Amino acid sequence: MQPLPPLYLDHNATTPVDPKVLEAMLPWLREGFGNPSSAHPFGARARAAVEHARRQAAALLGAPPEAIVFTSGGTESNNHAIMGAAHSGPARGRRELVISAVEHPAVTEVCRHLDSEGFLTRTLGVDADGRVDPGEAAAAIGPATALVSIMHANNETGTIQPVAAIAAAARAAGALVHSDAAQSVGKIPVRMDDLGVDLLSVAGHKLYAPKGVGLLCVRPGVDLPNLMFGAGHEGGRRPGTENVAAIVGLGMACEIAGRGLEAEQARLTALRDELAALLCAALPDARVHAAGAARLPNTLSIGFRGASGGTIMAHLPDVAVSAGAACHGSGGPGSSVLSAMGVEPELARGTLRISLGRGTRHEDLARAAAAITIAVAAARAGA
Repeated sequence: MQPLPPLYLDHNATTPVDPKVLEAMLPWLREGFGNPSSAHPFGARARAAVEHARRQAAALLGAPPEAIVFTSGGTESNNHAIMGAAHSGPARGRRELVISAVEHPAVTEVCRHLDSEGFLTRTLGVDADGRVDPGEAAAAIGPATALVSIMHANNETGTIQPVAAIAAAARAAGALVHSDAAQSVGKIPVRMDDLGVDLLSVAGHKLYAPKGVGLLCVRPGVDLPNLMFGAGHEGGRRPGTENVAAIVGLGMACEIAGRGLEAEQARLTALRDELAALLCAALPDARVHAAGAARLPNTLSIGFRGASGGTIMAHLPDVAVSAGAACHGSGGPGSSVLSAMGVEPELARGTLRISLGRGTRHEDLARAAAAITIAVAAARAGA
């Protein structure tokens, strides 16, 4: 009997490229090599492909196509949004930023840099489920606030933030509003007008498109200074010859995500909750983080006392999960997200992030639960 293939349960780190996305991309890596800025037919075909992808992305986000600026990924989109909004702030007498304590480093590190330039970042705490209180956010936003940046859904716990309520307070105070939606787009409905934001970041590799492509959705009328300078690509907002194949892939990924979003959301929610029940039955002292909050349907953050997440993972050669967020690196301090939620250090150290995806099947759950149960026992025993 052939051994079973490894289980991939780390979709919040990255997703595999959808076969239909790859199929859409391949012609633009072969015969469709034209530069979209060229006036001849080769360029015109490439330009038409980019504009089609722009419409596909805009349709998923409920935005006009001209709002879509293609980037190299979520980090660039966050940098462009935050740096641009901050540097437009002093002209309006605003030099303060408001973020949450559970933001991704692609937000917090940008704000740290801006603080070194003389800006002031105000950081909002979260409750035990990782949620920002809209009332506390409103109290922190004032006439000096240039930008409020609150992620839509947390990459570690899956907690969905009350972005719309916070955005209403921010816009009433005249501040711009940004949301890092890298984890939520393609998993739950994300509509720019519903959230009330001015700027929205998307990372392609979180929704079955390739790595190295993303977008920033900029509400029409928002004057955002450029992050980079060069020729007038992307409506003059983002210079550099477009990565046509990757952009086509992102457009197709957005179209696919929009087709069956509600059904896949329900399927993943049921699988996530069943896996949590299996683990808690086998390991009664396990704790599901943010269990009381609205969460991403695919995300299970669960802590085990008496072992570190890294040690548990060392005993899981055939199941891919994370001990926190994959992009944060290893060997550093524990999760700042769990710390902000008040999770006790021992439980935080023993936390795994399990994130399901399109390829996850019901029959995978028992196998994953059994493997994790054995790995926790082995880690606790020091084996």
